[in-house]
Amino acid sequence: MKPRMNYYQAAPDTIKALVALEAQIQASGLEKSLIELVKTRASQINGCAYCINMHTQDARKQGETEQRLYLLSAWHESPLYTDRERAALAWTDALTLIAETHAPDDLYEDMRAHFSESEAVNLTMLIGAINAWNRLAIAFRAVHPVKAKAAVA
Repeated sequence: MKPRMNYYQAAPDTIKALVALEAQIQASGLEKSLIELVKTRASQINGCAYCINMHTQDARKQGETEQRLYLLSAWHESPLYTDRERAALAWTDALTLIAETHAPDDLYEDMRAHFSESEAVNLTMLIGAINAWNRLAIAFRAVHPVKAKAAVA
């Protein structure tokens, strides 16, 4: 796969705005581990290899376990996630697929049982931001780093 363009260079001010949103979310008080789970999960749904690669590495650096990362695509089936994480992941799934789900009331109510109003907004903006990054990376064919021995001939 060949990248279509460097979107950082093509529209630096626009990308800076998205980077600023990222910084705000990181400083919002949401748990770093939760942020990486949400980013990875949305990226899985969207099929963004670049972002899956980045956020699983970032999650590992934060101390996330391999098992929880491996099972994230089947989080509904696994007892490894807390109730708060499960509510955030369900909200992530619903908002990433919003054209299909329309953010159902039951998922909203479950999310709100675990997140304050400000946390709910920050979580929702986190989901919106990672979906924007996914769309940039997929649209412009961003290619994740490849280790030489992992590359297929």
